[in-house]
Amino acid sequence: MRPLTIVTGILLGTSASIAISLAAVLLVFVILGDDYPRVRHEFWPLVQSVLIFFGMTAISALSFYTLVINERRWPWAQLLMWLSLAATGWYFWP
Repeated sequence: MRPLTIVTGILLGTSASIAISLAAVLLVFVILGDDYPRVRHEFWPLVQSVLIFFGMTAISALSFYTLVINERRWPWAQLLMWLSLAATGWYFWP
């Protein structure tokens, strides 16, 4: 396995674990939303974060798949993955 495939796999696993963790927190927010008013204010930013990281996971999975099967368009998938990583970093930068 090539080093770029390993780095892409690490990015895929990291974004998937963040997306799943945020989805679990979103589930807790849905369950507790009526009882705690502060949770209502943080609900939509959490939904945005969940969508961003699920999108990042899908793009990383596509890029990983194109690398593993040695698809000839893997550079475009890599470019898309790195651009989405930069956009995610830009969105969350303080």
